[in-house]
Amino acid sequence: MPEMARAQDAPLTADQTRNTAQAIAELKDRFGERCATSAALREQHGHTTTWLKNQPPDAVVFAESTEEVAETVRLCAARKVPVIPFGTGSSLEGHVNAPFGGVSLDLSRMNSVLEVHAEDLDCRVEAGVTRKQLNSHLRDTGLFFPIDPGADASLGGMAATRASGTNAVRYGTMKDAVLALTVVTADGRIIRTGGRAKKSSAGYDLTRLFVGSEGTLGVITELTLRLHGQPEAISGGVCPFPDVNSACKAVISTIQMGIPVARIELLDALQVRACNTYSKLDLAETPTLFLEFHGSEAGVREQSEMFSQIAEEFGGGPFNWATVAEERTKLWTARHDAYWAGKTLKPEAQIMVTDVCVPISRLAECVSETVEDIAREGFLAPIVGHVGDGNFHVQILVDLDKPEEIRRTEAFVERLALRAIEMDGTCTGEHGVGQGKRKYLRREHGDALEVMGAIKQALDPGNIMNPGKILPQS
Repeated sequence: MPEMARAQDAPLTADQTRNTAQAIAELKDRFGERCATSAALREQHGHTTTWLKNQPPDAVVFAESTEEVAETVRLCAARKVPVIPFGTGSSLEGHVNAPFGGVSLDLSRMNSVLEVHAEDLDCRVEAGVTRKQLNSHLRDTGLFFPIDPGADASLGGMAATRASGTNAVRYGTMKDAVLALTVVTADGRIIRTGGRAKKSSAGYDLTRLFVGSEGTLGVITELTLRLHGQPEAISGGVCPFPDVNSACKAVISTIQMGIPVARIELLDALQVRACNTYSKLDLAETPTLFLEFHGSEAGVREQSEMFSQIAEEFGGGPFNWATVAEERTKLWTARHDAYWAGKTLKPEAQIMVTDVCVPISRLAECVSETVEDIAREGFLAPIVGHVGDGNFHVQILVDLDKPEEIRRTEAFVERLALRAIEMDGTCTGEHGVGQGKRKYLRREHGDALEVMGAIKQALDPGNIMNPGKILPQS
């Protein structure tokens, strides 16, 4: 199995084992059946969509309020027992593994939409609310929440990993969407990091400190989120290209010309083939861009025509676009199902998914070098990405029964991460660090890693909040 998973598989001391047992006994007294210790449930809370080794917690607590989260954290803090926040388990870098044991704090039952202020374009939700649930709740208000990672992730988990998705090129990521948080800190205090005002100069920006902290500084229990009005008109469609490089250059030109594209996604030929099979599409099996434009009727028509001209300059087209909602929904459902579509290419294999992000001007170069690397290795590895902001994913299909194949895959992932960093990019644009990408942070952040460590030490001196994630020494 991957090196990082092995390195974090540490036995507990006798004191740690005793403290954990005592904490679980107290949690069972307090929560009854909502403190579970069955092997199947613990394994489910270790990981789902990752190839990292499953490291289950010692117990799972299903909290139903911020106060119950605080109570659980205080009890665990008193005995120095790790706490691992859990939303839906859709993360890809081992975020919910428990390498040092402890308690998985499942927030899925905290799933109420608490307030919607349509006139102010914001809402307040509990952390267990999922993105689809929120948009279903907002359907009759004329508003929507635009951040859309492929999975129906919980909004608390999305904030914790600084998630984004297909709409990020126009609407930003979770760091742009979150106005305020309610957080339970490592000592069990309940704090509020901001308010509903659209801006503030009052004090440190604690909201953005916790957004992206992956549960290592505290447990997010409530979020105040920006909303957006449903656009008057939406058009979208697909545009084939002769090769990946041409498609990427068309993306770069589109962004640099300031065309306000809402979504612009790349699928290489192999990913298109997988989506055709899984989602019953009939696209030409060639590198393809999926696009969507939001605005007025005249605006989306003009934007679509401008993109068509750009695509033609780079050998792409025709750009087939439509305003029929059912047609667009079918395309974007296929895009969001790219992970599961990829598995159809080699059903017996495990998918190792990784992502990087580079400045838009380096996108074509980074993707082209990655395509060449995949070809040299002979991998079955489709590419798909939110290329409008320089972010793309590679899904390598790996036979876990072949150690040499695992070794080559790990080496490829490392080359990709370092390639992106050397291009002034990042080892992860949206998956997060978790366990899988900790070893690249020194190269990316240098001495700033010590500042992160100092923040962690100040807010979590007992190192109980999701230990073994982000920081190499945690």
